Formats: sequence, structure tokens, C-alpha cells
Amino acid sequence: MIDIHTHLLPGVDDGSPSFDVSVPVLERFAEEGVTTLVCTPHLNASQVTAAPVAHHHALLEELQRRGPAALALKLGWEIMLDAPNVDLSAPELTLGGSRALLVEFTRGGLPRGATAELRRIARSGRTPILAHPERYFGCTLEAIREWRAIGVVIQTDASVLMGRGVPAELARAMLAEGLIDILASDNHGDSRSLAAVHEWLLERGGDEQLTLLTHTNAECVLNDEDPLPVPPLRPGLLARVKRLFGR
Repeated sequence: MIDIHTHLLPGVDDGSPSFDVSVPVLERFAEEGVTTLVCTPHLNASQVTAAPVAHHHALLEELQRRGPAALALKLGWEIMLDAPNVDLSAPELTLGGSRALLVEFTRGGLPRGATAELRRIARSGRTPILAHPERYFGCTLEAIREWRAIGVVIQTDASVLMGRGVPAELARAMLAEGLIDILASDNHGDSRSLAAVHEWLLERGGDEQLTLLTHTNAECVLNDEDPLPVPPLRPGLLARVKRLFGR
């Protein structure tokens, strides 16, 4: 598995506060089958020129040294689009040196011009990966379809997909229509992981979707390739039989 959205770089945002918290999470991830992980600290678009790139690279090198050798770490950012028309072309803002940018909006609601800003980023030569759209108040399936049509990659938090409430309902509706490209843990030094969604998807007949959502498409964007289409997942009789009698 590949996890492109985590907050495990210690002591830099609201995620893991220390190496002592991050390293055990990395060890658990490696045991669960994660082979590549991107650390994506929060960064406001309005502050990109002051991004502490060198400091974060030093922290990443130390985290890689302390963590499991089998887990490759990359650096990126989760960029809050708090201001429009910001130049996001600097290579150090991308995920692991790719052309992909992990971006987000506030939970309070989608700003006016959200689609225009995503389109601008896509036209600039970057691949905008929109983090957890299921969390944004006012987000709809129609909006997600429009964003994907202009080149936006959709990343959903695995824990939300399996949860309850309006965000979970939207996430599952997205899955049912094939509107999710990538699943990520969004781990903040806690128990969240991609492993939990593994069995959840298999129980619903999502064998093909599982590979695409937790490995293939993440690998594609890190290699500057377009993600592959994820088939809609609408659990039916076969999935119910599997849950009752095993695979």
C-alpha cells in the first residue's frame, strides 16, 4: 500500500508531536503492508514563500533513519487554498518531487470560486489532489464530477469512508459511483491506517477497487501518470454471500 496523506513529520503541525509517537506508527504501517508514505504537513497557500523546506527535509531524514527500512518516506504538503491565484509552481511544494499537489479547503464550506481555483492549478501543469472532499460542507457528487472532469484527483480519508454521519454517507456515495481515486489514512500520530479499510472493501466485493485505491493510483500520481478509473462499488448479492460464508 501507498499512503500519500499523513501528518507524521514530528512537531510541525497538529499531527504527531514527536519522533516517539511517529516511529511506532511507521513500524505498524510497515507491518500492515505500507511500502511508501508521504508526510504532508499543513501549509497555507498564502504562506508558501515562507515554507520551512530545509527544516522539514532534515526532520524527514531523521524520521527515515529511525523508522523501518522497508518503508520509504517522501515529503510533501497539505496546502490549504486560503487565497486564490497563489503561485504553487515551486517543486518543493509537490508530493515527493512529482507534479502532484495535495490541496484542501476549510471544513466550514467551499469558498466561492473553488472550481475556478482547482482549474487554474490543473492548467498550470500541476495535478491537484483534493484531500477529503467528503468533509467539506456543501460538497456534492455533482461538484466532484465537475472537478474530476477538469483534472482533479480525489482523495478520501479511509476512516471517514467507514464511519458515520453525512461525510461517511457522501464518501460511500462517491465510492458507489467510482468518484474516489485514492484512499489515504490522514494519520495524525493516532490509530488511523489504510489496513482497516482493507477488510471493509473485501467484505463488500471490492477486490479490484482495493488495489486501485490503496496502491495503483497513488503510485500513478507519484510517477506523474494519470490515475486509473476505479469501478463503481455497489455491493450486491455476491458481496452478501461472501460476508455470510467467507471468501
